[in-house]
This record gives sequence, structure tokens and C-alpha cells, in this order.
Amino acid sequence: MDRHAAGVVRAADRPGPAGMVVRVGLFAALWWLLTGGAPGAWWVGAPVVLAAAWTSRALWWGRALSARAALAFLPWFALRSLAGALDVAQRALDPAMPLDPGLVRHRLWVPAGAPRVAVANVVSLLPGTLSAVLEDDRLVVHALDAGPRVEAGVREIEARIGRIFRAREPAGWAR
Repeated sequence: MDRHAAGVVRAADRPGPAGMVVRVGLFAALWWLLTGGAPGAWWVGAPVVLAAAWTSRALWWGRALSARAALAFLPWFALRSLAGALDVAQRALDPAMPLDPGLVRHRLWVPAGAPRVAVANVVSLLPGTLSAVLEDDRLVVHALDAGPRVEAGVREIEARIGRIFRAREPAGWAR
């Protein structure tokens, strides 16, 4: 992330009216881009921009995210999604249907809130897995093949999401 973009992110994170003005400005710019600057779109856009700014402020993680980790995550996620989709298709087309469905329990080390929800959502977006339960620091994953690869995959997702949220696995973490 360049210095200017980092400055905008820090400005949007400021408490009080200054941060909200920056957020409204960013969402207004996004709305303008999405609508091609059509003046008539602002009848809908103005309330949407205000609601988005308020909601983003209420839901914000409160710490700066790592843009580098997020950008590294995107191609990894795309490749994992493709590999998972091919695996599911191969299993579905195989007459023997090599499935071993089951539940895999995983203890999360990422902080509560947005990081844990992000881990659960990413797990659900990958083919062959579904986050069944997220409660406190426990994630239960339903998998088409509940072997050890699922646990390793969840650990990798958690590590990558942890890097995006600038969180580190505690030393001596027991799963």
C-alpha cells in the first residue's frame, strides 16, 4: 500500500466526525464510480452512502488490516477454490464416490469478532467444507472428506486470515 492510501485508511479510522467525513467521502466516491456519476442516482445514493459509512464504523475491526496479506490472500484463495472445486467434481463423477463425510473440530487462536467470522466464512466458501458452528474459540467444520487435510486446511486459512488482521498465534497454543 502506498503512503497516500495508508494515510486515507488511517484518516478513516479516526474517532469522531473527522473519521466519519472520510468514510462518507470514500463511499460517495465509490457510489459515483459505480453509477458513472449519474446525478439522478444520488436520490438512492445519499442514504446508501450514509448507511454504509455508519455501518462500516460500527462493524470496523478497530485495527489496521495488512493490505499486503490481503493481496497475497486473493490469488491463494482463487487457487484453493479451483483445486477444491476440481476435487469435489472428481469425487462426484467417480462411480465409487470416495467420500468420508464428517465433522472436524478446530480451536481458533485468532481474536474474537471479525477475524473469527472471516475464518468461518472462508472455510465455508471453499468447496467440500462448510462451517457448521462457530462458538467462542471453537469452529466445527462439516467436510466431504473429514481426514487430516481438513484440519491442516483450516489451520492454513486461520494463519492467512490472522496475517490480514495482524494477529499472531500465541506461543505454545494448544489446539
